[in-house]
Formats: sequence, C-alpha cells, structure tokens
Amino acid sequence: MTDAAYPHPDETYSYLGPAGTFTEAALKQVPEAEGAHWRSVNNVGEALADVVEGRSTAAMIAIENSVDGGVSATQDALATVAGLRIIGEYLVPVNFVLVARPGTRLDEVRVVNAHPVAYAQSRGWLERELPDHAHLPATSNVQAAASLFENGLADAAVAPPGIVDHLDVEVLAESIGDNPNAMTRFVLVSRSRRVPARTGADKTSVIVELPDDEPGSLLAMLEQFSTRGVNMSLLQSRPIGDEMGRYRFVIDLDGHVEDERVYDSLLGLRRFSPKVIFLGSYPRADRREVEYHSKYDDEIFIEARDWLRGILSGEPEED
Repeated sequence: MTDAAYPHPDETYSYLGPAGTFTEAALKQVPEAEGAHWRSVNNVGEALADVVEGRSTAAMIAIENSVDGGVSATQDALATVAGLRIIGEYLVPVNFVLVARPGTRLDEVRVVNAHPVAYAQSRGWLERELPDHAHLPATSNVQAAASLFENGLADAAVAPPGIVDHLDVEVLAESIGDNPNAMTRFVLVSRSRRVPARTGADKTSVIVELPDDEPGSLLAMLEQFSTRGVNMSLLQSRPIGDEMGRYRFVIDLDGHVEDERVYDSLLGLRRFSPKVIFLGSYPRADRREVEYHSKYDDEIFIEARDWLRGILSGEPEED
C-alpha cells in the first residue's frame, strides 16, 4: 500500500475503544498506523462518522465473527453511509478471561458484566462454572472490566486477555471462550477512491439490492458469479427497512476487481441490480492465494472480447 491508500503517520485512526479491545489489536496490525494518533470511539457509527467528516482518515471496524457471523451494525452502516471503501482486512483470534477486583474469589461471583457478543461466546463456560450467575450487559469488552471499579454492580467481567495491562484486575479463569478457534474479521475503512493493487490473494466486497421480489431473482443474482467462476466467501441478507420482504445482500468475492472474472461479474451484476455498492478490493488477511479453474483465466475473457470486437469491426476470422 502507498500514500493514497493509507493515512500518513501524523494522521488519525478511529477504533472501538477504550484501549485493550480486540479492535485495537486489529489496528496494531496496520504498519502505517504506528506512531499515528489513535482515536477511541464508542460504536461503529461514530467511527465511520469520523472518516466521513474528516476527523480520521481511516477507521478499524469489526465486520464478521466466525461464531456469530456478520456484524449487522457494520453491514448496515456500510450500506447507508456513502463514500466509504475498505482498504484492508485483519483477523484477530478471540478468547476471553474472567476478571474481578483483587481479592475476589470465583465462588463469590454472582453477577457477570460482559458485552453481549462476548457473553454469547463464553456462555457455556459461565453456565457450567457459575450456574447461578446473572448477566449485566456492557458496551465493550474493556468497559465490562472497567465497570467493576465504577459502580460495583458486577462481581466479575468477561474481558480480553490483555486487560491486565490496562486495569488492576485479578484473573479468575483463563480461556473461557466456548470455541477456541473463534476469530473476528476487521476491516480498515477510508474515503480513498484508490483501489489497492491486486496481489493474487484478494477479496472484493459489494452490497447488492435485488431488482424485484419475483421468483428466481436471487438465483439470477448468484448466477452472475457462478457462470464466471467467482467464489463467494460471504453471502448475508440484511433488511432494507423500507417495507417487509425487501433485502440487500452483503457479498464477499474471492478475487480482485482487476481480475477479468470478477470485473465481468460486476458488469453483469450492475446490469441486473438497481443498486450495487462497491466496498472495495483489498488483500486477504490470510494472504491465501485465490484458486479458480483455468477456464476463467484473464486471457480467456480478453480473447472472447477481442473475438467479438473483431466481428464488429469486420476483421477476417482466423482458422
């Protein structure tokens, strides 16, 4: 990535704070963010508003969790806030610890403060080890732990393992997440119109509305990708909200917009749909090269266009 894709070190990045959140851990993976000003915000809407209104050049936001699926607040915001592009993708392993004020014993815990997503991902452990506990929702994983010193309503909190670097808490239990392979996918969002160069290990994200509610509309949309050999790594529906039965689809495609198969599928998609939001093409976080059948190589699409162009221009056909 070069200057046009990322902020300079003296610019600002927004992230869901306070310090110690998984979002901050994702931002730490961005080399260009080192030494820049990091602005802690309270929610996705505030992070994106920072970018749109110029307070920040980029914002790190969670978009998908391997256990709970897409983050609906992020998907809906990207569908309704104009002028945003995804310029990077980052993965953060998700695990949790149970923490309390110093001196608290596990058998004394009656109320647990936890962000709803963190609670859902550690509920099995909590119900097994603390069967009589009550849940007090928090606005973030770090805030759950911080609240132990603010109001005393909870006896313990579900928090990220690094919370001990920020707060004077005692760890009552480690690795309490029910899925040891849980992962959250984050994206870095900016107003940059420059598409990062393709690497061969890329992803393209779009949001699409169906043209009508007729039978076969969804199939017709999906065929724009299947007939061109483009794999979807994410397909999730979200209600548009203007009337019942109307949905938009959040789609991640394997490949870059400069790949002929992806380029051609987006052309077909735009002819098919009344509204397509291009969110960006960017390197995959896992850097895994995209695999596809050789019949969808760039040269196949280029040759087909050259063939038709020759027919229209009256060029003699080759044997």
